[in-house]
Amino acid sequence: MELTRRSIIEPFKIKMVEPLHLHSLEAREKFLKDAGYNLFLVPSQGVTFDFLTDSGTTAMSANQWGAMMVADESYAGSRSFQKFEAAVGEVTGYNYVIPTHQGRAAERLLFGLLVKPGDQVPSNNHFDTTRANIEQIGAQAVDLVIPEGRDPKSRHPFKGNIDLELLEEFCKKHRARIPIGMLTITNNTGGGQPVSFENIRGAAAIYRKYNIPFILDACRFAENAAFIRNRERGMSERSIRSIAREVFDTADGCMMSAKKDGMVNIGGFIALKKQDWVTDLRNNLILTEGFPTYGGLAARDLEALAVGLFEALNEDYLEYRLAVAKYMGDGLTDLGIPIVQPPGGHAVYIDAKAFLPHIPPSQFPGQALVVELYRREGVRSCEIGSVMFGRTESEKFVPAAMELVRLAFPRRVYTQSHFDYLLEGFELLAKEKQKCRGLQMTYSPPFLRHFTAQFKPANRRAVERKWVACAPEKSN
Repeated sequence: MELTRRSIIEPFKIKMVEPLHLHSLEAREKFLKDAGYNLFLVPSQGVTFDFLTDSGTTAMSANQWGAMMVADESYAGSRSFQKFEAAVGEVTGYNYVIPTHQGRAAERLLFGLLVKPGDQVPSNNHFDTTRANIEQIGAQAVDLVIPEGRDPKSRHPFKGNIDLELLEEFCKKHRARIPIGMLTITNNTGGGQPVSFENIRGAAAIYRKYNIPFILDACRFAENAAFIRNRERGMSERSIRSIAREVFDTADGCMMSAKKDGMVNIGGFIALKKQDWVTDLRNNLILTEGFPTYGGLAARDLEALAVGLFEALNEDYLEYRLAVAKYMGDGLTDLGIPIVQPPGGHAVYIDAKAFLPHIPPSQFPGQALVVELYRREGVRSCEIGSVMFGRTESEKFVPAAMELVRLAFPRRVYTQSHFDYLLEGFELLAKEKQKCRGLQMTYSPPFLRHFTAQFKPANRRAVERKWVACAPEKSN
């Protein structure tokens, strides 16, 4: 008689360990000050739990490391590229594969070829690098996520869905200025929320109606497919791999940062059904990334990725992966810490606006919480709020719609005891949240400011003021 499963365990055993960096409160405060209160600028040896991103932070498997040992590092025509190309083709069904060193390189290549100033690119939500690569051309990245996707409290099962009515209206009105249409799976900006298969098919139909090429941002395609099987009617008996393949079938191609569901530390690609853009993309690739059979990657990275794409689709792994986010999400909710509901696939997003209502948007409550989490627990997390998406219009500060803090969980790195330890720390933080102080930005670069912006603690009596880009402030 089979026993009922009570707990979801890590579906792997640990073969190599790496020490955690443990520091005193005083040491962490010094790291913060030296970094201008930006966790991107804190060195890794100053971090105990690194939840800044799940991109490129995967612990690779024994099979991946073994594949790396037989890599063919030939400059052209490498057999490792042939393995990688075959693996991408088998997972996606696409005929043409162009490797890049990571996702933003794929974005730059594709947008550089297809997008021109004045164009508009619709999607559910564009993440930071995607938006920046569109906007630096002089085009506009247009977000059309459903209303529930902008409501942290909503428990809609597919909050990453694009609003099909708005998409139809937008395509009808702006067709001449839309070079491609997109959809991000899962929707990272909106809380790691999935997109339903029904919604993907609906978006594909609208793009086809207006003869707009449909490109998936597919860096978390496996997690999205797992959510579809778990939550969408009629999908529970399907294999996750078959669902993923059918999702890819709806589109004309995809871009991917393979540092997520490729289960590797570096890599990305563009994959396409048709040859129309392939020659130009490969020519541009040679200019900036490398020859088309390595695309800025070592062959050992191609080998690891060829294995990792299939490991990401392993159903035991995906059950565990989604359970990690749910475990942390439920734990924070039980402590009264508001999060984007329901928990996503790769991360938990704390609603800093709701958690720290005493900090005004002009003092960046999300970044303030990021700083406090590091100061108390050595946790490095990522603000997705007004630092990342706030802007100025007519010299007036316009905050982001949501002030979120993302705890992104590296794949196969931390265990349940680590998460239990952190929940204990969050319990104390929840009781002392009024001690959190806002921040004043002292340096803002023109693009992707969250990577290098610098801050200082805000004066508690500071009033709302105009927010403008400024030069870096030297630390003492």
